[in-house]
Amino acid sequence: MDRREYIVAAGAGLAGAVAGCSGQSEAGSDSEGTTDNRTESGTSGGGSTAGAEPTDTGYSVSMEPVGEVSFESVPEVWVANNGSWADMGIALGLDAPEGVWLPSRYHTQYYDEIPGVSVDGSSIRKLWGDSGVGKEQFYEIDADIHVMDPNFLQSRGSWEQSDIDEIESQIAPFFGNSIFSTGYTWHDYTYYTLYEAFEKLSRAFQRTDRFEAFQSLHEEFRASLADIVPDSNSDRPEVAIMWAGGNEPTSFSPYLIEDGTSFKQWRDLRVRDAFAKTDVRDFHADRSKVDFETLLDIDPEYMLLRGHEAKTRSEFEDTVVGFLESDETGTELTAVQNGNVFRGGPLYQGPITNLVVTERAASQVYDVDRELFDRQRVADIIAGDL
Repeated sequence: MDRREYIVAAGAGLAGAVAGCSGQSEAGSDSEGTTDNRTESGTSGGGSTAGAEPTDTGYSVSMEPVGEVSFESVPEVWVANNGSWADMGIALGLDAPEGVWLPSRYHTQYYDEIPGVSVDGSSIRKLWGDSGVGKEQFYEIDADIHVMDPNFLQSRGSWEQSDIDEIESQIAPFFGNSIFSTGYTWHDYTYYTLYEAFEKLSRAFQRTDRFEAFQSLHEEFRASLADIVPDSNSDRPEVAIMWAGGNEPTSFSPYLIEDGTSFKQWRDLRVRDAFAKTDVRDFHADRSKVDFETLLDIDPEYMLLRGHEAKTRSEFEDTVVGFLESDETGTELTAVQNGNVFRGGPLYQGPITNLVVTERAASQVYDVDRELFDRQRVADIIAGDL
């Protein structure tokens, strides 16, 4: 019996790294304050919370929108849609996925913060091309599990249900949910928090001990933020999160802070959303743009610009910030005048990335200049030293 026969999807409702890792996001083009009242404890806010349930031949794990997925052995070879799920896998001590949509948006440099952990992003296959995602790649990789939302493939990748069925029957099941943003109208099923999704993946790979250790560390980390965030809402910074393409941006794609995982650090730091009380719509809603004149009307305290995570802080200052400071209109913005223009964080984050970018965000908007989590503890958990 070959590998495909060991991993099958049951009842699929598809309508709608330690050092030495062998390898190491939104697909398509580079363009991509609410408080998250849902729990980050790792239990689902909707759908089944049943985790890995034993069956006569193995175990099963539920995941919306794919339903109950049954495994007769633990997956080994895997692919992921983006850096959120890829990072979860590294946190579980797995080798990096064989492929992701866009490796350029899986920012593996964050692992430089963690001793002994590294991922070679250049070895990860790019799954998303000019015409979307080709099925032949799935046959070539021959993975045991496809950690990606099949509805994303249909809604953004032009796949048909028959394509999903073919890959599941011929290769391996899909097991994923698009959790980074709640802005897609086609996503009318449960959104998992970062740790709810992480728990699901840990059960699929039968590594719940590492999940539980990360969960404890994460709870301690969030508790430590209470000493940083002001009690009064008026004392918290007002930020505008935007995608800013190129080194000389004059037009920006606005992101309103919502429940997707890509905003987790900003929700946890309880910043105020400068766009929340305006008529500016989220980029995901209508591909909207704002220009300098609109920004001058809003005049946020902080500008947090996405699309520049591959740059160091000094590189970002020398290019984007330098341009804004020299532009006749840009220099009128309060955030530019006060030196409050920063990289805004990645679209995709998993448990390791979240710790790193939340600590960085705290330094950006609250001037925190100390480490907020134990790097060695993170490395130990990844290595299985629990």
